[in-house]
Amino acid sequence: MNTLLLRLSGAMQSWGVQSRFGVRDTGLEPSKSGVLGLVCAAMGIDRANDAVLSELARLKMGVRVEREGRLKVDYHTAKDVLKAGGGIKDTELSNRYYLADAVFLVGLEGEDLLLLERIHAALRNPVWPLFLGRKSFVPGEPVWLADGLKLGMDLLDTLKTYPYLGRRTSEERLRVVLEDLDGVIVRSDQPISFRTRHFAPRRLASTYIPTTAPEAP
Repeated sequence: MNTLLLRLSGAMQSWGVQSRFGVRDTGLEPSKSGVLGLVCAAMGIDRANDAVLSELARLKMGVRVEREGRLKVDYHTAKDVLKAGGGIKDTELSNRYYLADAVFLVGLEGEDLLLLERIHAALRNPVWPLFLGRKSFVPGEPVWLADGLKLGMDLLDTLKTYPYLGRRTSEERLRVVLEDLDGVIVRSDQPISFRTRHFAPRRLASTYIPTTAPEAP
C-alpha cells in the first residue's frame, strides 16, 4: 500500500454531511466527500465526471487531528433567493457552522501509485482554487506536503509516524479517525456523484495515537 498526505489548515473550515434547509452543519474533522472535492478541484476534474470520482472514492481515508477547531456559527440573512419550485423568496435565514483554527493531517491510501502521484502533483499546482469545505474558506497553509507521498506505507503507520504539523501542544495524544468496515461510526460522505449529489454511508473508527510534539510552555 501507499499513502498520500494532505495538510488542511485554515482560519475557517466546514465539513458538513447532513445540512438541511436553514442549518448548515460541520463535522469535527474533514469529510471524505469534502476532501475528494478538493482533490477534484486540484486535478481539474469536472463534477460530472463520475468515472474519475469512482476511482478516487476507492482510496481509503484517515484523519489525524493536529488541532481541534473551535465550533462557531454564523447567522446569515440572504435576500432575493431563488426557490427550487420557481419564484423568488424575499429573505432566507440560515445558521452556518464552521471550525475555527483547526489543523488536520489527512491520508489517502491506495495501491494505485500512479493515481496518488497525479494527486500529489496536482495539489502542488492546482487547476482550480482549493477551499476547505466552502469557497470562502481558503487554506492558511499549502495543502501540498513535499514529503507527503509515502511509498510502501499503510495509512495508520503513516499517520502515526509523520511529524506533528503544529507548533506546540500540551496534548499527549492525537485523535485519529479511520475508515473501518467494522467501525461503529457511520457517515454518509462516500461520494458516488457530485453532479447528482449522491452519497453512500461509510463506516469509521476513532482512536488515539501518542504525539511527539513538544510540550507547551
